[in-house]
Amino acid sequence: MANEGHITTGQDLAEATRAENAALKASLAGRPRPHEIGDPVAVRAAGAAGKGAFPAPVLLPQGTNQAVPGRGGDVPVRTFETEDPRGVLMFLHGGGWTLGTAEGQDIYLWDLAQAAHVCVVSVGYRLAPEHPHPAAAEDCEDVARWLLDHAADRFGADRLLIAGESAGAHLAVLTLLRLGADAPAFRAAQLSYGVFDLSMTPSQRDGADKLFTSTPAMRWFYDQYLPGLAPEERRDPAISPLYADVRGMPPARFTVGTEDPLLDDSLFMAARWRAAGNDTELEVVAEGIHGFASFPLTIARREIDRQSGYLARAVADR
Repeated sequence: MANEGHITTGQDLAEATRAENAALKASLAGRPRPHEIGDPVAVRAAGAAGKGAFPAPVLLPQGTNQAVPGRGGDVPVRTFETEDPRGVLMFLHGGGWTLGTAEGQDIYLWDLAQAAHVCVVSVGYRLAPEHPHPAAAEDCEDVARWLLDHAADRFGADRLLIAGESAGAHLAVLTLLRLGADAPAFRAAQLSYGVFDLSMTPSQRDGADKLFTSTPAMRWFYDQYLPGLAPEERRDPAISPLYADVRGMPPARFTVGTEDPLLDDSLFMAARWRAAGNDTELEVVAEGIHGFASFPLTIARREIDRQSGYLARAVADR
């Protein structure tokens, strides 16, 4: 893969995206945000009923539930299998380590599986506050090591990929770091609007009014995931990968929008990834909000196409 550096896209759609963002904001008006509700169990129930920022999850018949052995007990995973796969993608959902499930993005993952010609394993890692750090990271590492040992027999392909959104992107990088010398077995990482400094980058601290996630929301998520830890303690490389040694990591594509309070996280992490000698792509999308690819926005379809193309190239014959 070529190191393509930093590109900014979406300027041709900027005006339309601003209008779509405004419509999305209006549609969410009056719905309390997770940190305003303050009860993770209640927020999860609202999300399952389609009363949160997203419609209720749609379960596709192509998805299959199973479990992978883990040190904290069986880890639930949802798999999508394609014929003659070229690789296997391990996917980690977002939700601030507190919300979300392996079953919350069937349509997106099935589309990705078909377009990139891969099988997908979506990981239902343990959630905070019931299971604070490092529970989620342990579950993700255990699934990754299971794939190292069993992907070829179970899915008929041994070319591995990893992807994550928001907190899932954070866990994807922690997984690679935990794998150490085995990390290059994953041919590429797709890291979408990730959070990589849990002590808060400047854009996180300045995002009070951002759509979908915000400074107060991020602080609430950190309180669930890292209870009792001061910002300085959250800079531990085992928690905040921005401070880790990332030499020897697989190629990675970082994606983030200009209207995302996590903008700095991708800018800074991509710079460190590249400086460590790893192939790095960084795409900054004009007017993109946090999680923009999950919303009915024009820029979302373009981004999903680029993700599938990137992942397909990573598992192509070479």
